[in-house]
Amino acid sequence: MKKECVTMLLAGGIGKRLGQLTKNVAKPAVPFGGRYRIIDFTLSNCVQSKMYTVGVLTQYQPLTLHKHIGIGKSWDLDRMDDGLTILSPFTEHDGGKWYEGTADAVAKNIRFIERYDPDYVLILSGDHIYHMDYNELLHHHKSVNADVTISVIQVPWEETSRFGIVNMNNRYQITSFEEKPLSAKSNLASMGIYIFKWDVLKDFLQYDHNNPDSTHDFGKDILPYMLHKKRKLYAYPFSGYWKDVGTVQSYWEAHMDLLDDHFLLQLNKKNWITYSHDNNFAPQLIASTGSVNQSLINNGCVISGSVEASVLFEDVQIGIHTIVKNSILHPGVRVGHHVILERVIVQEGVNVPDFTTVSVPLSEEPVVLTNEYFQEIQKVGGLNR
Repeated sequence: MKKECVTMLLAGGIGKRLGQLTKNVAKPAVPFGGRYRIIDFTLSNCVQSKMYTVGVLTQYQPLTLHKHIGIGKSWDLDRMDDGLTILSPFTEHDGGKWYEGTADAVAKNIRFIERYDPDYVLILSGDHIYHMDYNELLHHHKSVNADVTISVIQVPWEETSRFGIVNMNNRYQITSFEEKPLSAKSNLASMGIYIFKWDVLKDFLQYDHNNPDSTHDFGKDILPYMLHKKRKLYAYPFSGYWKDVGTVQSYWEAHMDLLDDHFLLQLNKKNWITYSHDNNFAPQLIASTGSVNQSLINNGCVISGSVEASVLFEDVQIGIHTIVKNSILHPGVRVGHHVILERVIVQEGVNVPDFTTVSVPLSEEPVVLTNEYFQEIQKVGGLNR
């Protein structure tokens, strides 16, 4: 049963800044990219990297996520001796508690990790969009003999307050770590991807568990305390595409990135496939009255209007004389006739009435359209924005 490296995938996030998108589902289960859910990217990275021992830690609104993941078959993780294991909060002799932070979630599953007697533990977040070979991260970790290696990427300076910010020397050794600073000293952001020596991590998890002043979080507690104790923390600079889709704006931007001709994350790369559950809908139909330009259109869609620079998930229907532009339509959306939608995100199963106009200017955050949205609009007597 011994494995060199065990992966712990944190997938219990609420994702409050995504608003209606995460009202009834965990952030990693939010649809993304026309046929995927956000967690598919991390799970696919694990398989492509041959990291087959994966514990998925879930908590908030897990029903959709559990149904989507199943036993991991879509990612070739339905294995006998390792594979995918869902790790939800559980009750013990003391009554049990919810996971109280990222570090606490891992600490409460130490027995799962120890089943495999690993040398290293890889900690991942299930809510980012990227392709990465984790073996390269592991190789870097070994080469510098680090206690922990943090994958980092440069982010715009104005966004540094959203991330854990790393400062390092010219040998990639981390000299300080700031969790969501108001005034950052660098723009190297932690990607929420860590690889630890297991014996070191276990000691720090146990100390943190017994610390009443801790919030039991890797970024706020574990990593700063490791620095304080002068453990060896190193950075692994990542140069590919990576997106934290933690806000409605960033979620919309990531979809528009997919439509860029020169986009760095190619979903159709044969050597790095992103796997997902397939609903097996019939092929898309573009009617004689319909047109599509620079868009991702999934199976089961019937388009009788105009679609431009948009992403349509499976089983979406677009009516006659309707224009959809710079928008994201989740599975099962029905858009009526004579409708104009621009810079909106339409949630799964929503019916957009005939003669609706919702056009959001670039200066504003895209609007998430729900059935409740249209019910409220009807109460005030209008469907135009």
